[in-house]
Amino acid sequence: MYGTVAHCRIKPGSEAHLLAELRQFEQAQVPGAIATLVYRMDADAQECYIVVVFSDREAYLTNARSVEQDQRYRRMLSWLEGPPEWHDGEIIAPVGSLRPGQQPGQ
Repeated sequence: MYGTVAHCRIKPGSEAHLLAELRQFEQAQVPGAIATLVYRMDADAQECYIVVVFSDREAYLTNARSVEQDQRYRRMLSWLEGPPEWHDGEIIAPVGSLRPGQQPGQ
């Protein structure tokens, strides 16, 4: 598995819009996408981390290079105070219940 962790700050009053945008990503059923998780920090409700999990690096890169993802990203930026800080990498220990093809809550 492969994915990214994005650190970002949500514009005040924009959390629901950001979450709706991320739900649209999930509904698009992007090939290889397994899960999207959003963490709101206890210390600062505007600070969040978004984790996106893909089946493999190639699926992740194919999505990242797509016109559709560029459009989604540009819409997402409108709900953030600035561009996210991205941390991409291989998931080497898939501990827990998320497996390829499984959505959170399944």
